[in-house]
Amino acid sequence: MLIAAAGYIINDYFDIKIDQVNHPEKVVLGKVIPRKTAIIAHTLINVVAIALAGSVALAARHPEWLALQLTCTALLWVYSTTYKRRYMSGNIIVSALTAFTVVALFVYEPRLHLAAGAPLTRSRAALSSLPVWILAVYAYFAFMLTWVREIVKDMEDIEGDAVDGCVTMPIKRGLGYAAWFASALAALAIIPLVIWGVVLLQYEYTMLGTYILALLALPLAVWIGYLWRGPAGPAHYHAASRMLKVIMLLGISSLLIYKFQ
Repeated sequence: MLIAAAGYIINDYFDIKIDQVNHPEKVVLGKVIPRKTAIIAHTLINVVAIALAGSVALAARHPEWLALQLTCTALLWVYSTTYKRRYMSGNIIVSALTAFTVVALFVYEPRLHLAAGAPLTRSRAALSSLPVWILAVYAYFAFMLTWVREIVKDMEDIEGDAVDGCVTMPIKRGLGYAAWFASALAALAIIPLVIWGVVLLQYEYTMLGTYILALLALPLAVWIGYLWRGPAGPAHYHAASRMLKVIMLLGISSLLIYKFQ
């Protein structure tokens, strides 16, 4: 969480020019908070985060684990300074880092290592002993939806990005191509959700299976239709981005149902 917070700070620091065009009313750095303070806060927050990660790694006798957090911190820095302005690579970095919050559980939870090697049988007990497959679906969902949302954000911020010399997908290929690409990614996210929702119903995880189909797969399908309705302007894409936030929140909330069942 701290590493993500520091990443947001440094991203805002390097995006002042873009934000002054796209969201001038929301710009805080340079107005309310001095830019120097932002850099200091970014550094301190990262130091605390690395210290916490280091203490866990040492306690577990796996100092190499610290490389995971150091890599995330470095990627967020180069994303904000360089890759954010390059075609597609910045979107993929942010998406991968989001999915990594789930994938990290495979490193830190030894029981998942045992579960990953267990045979898959058609029984409810077998499914409950293999959360590794559940987490794989969550990681995939996080990656795909974050990638979609990053593209939609680029569509919303096309004017400011162009002023700053960014080469985002909407700028290089146009809004129409970006909309088709985002829709295709959303469809690829729906397919495993539907499959896994049906599988969960077969394993008698009725509540979770119904939740995934009704509150994740269906809303995402409706979102694709919404993306193509309305004027192709910042307000429309901002609303589409907010809808994706809600769907992502619903996806995270489904973990509570999985825990309950």
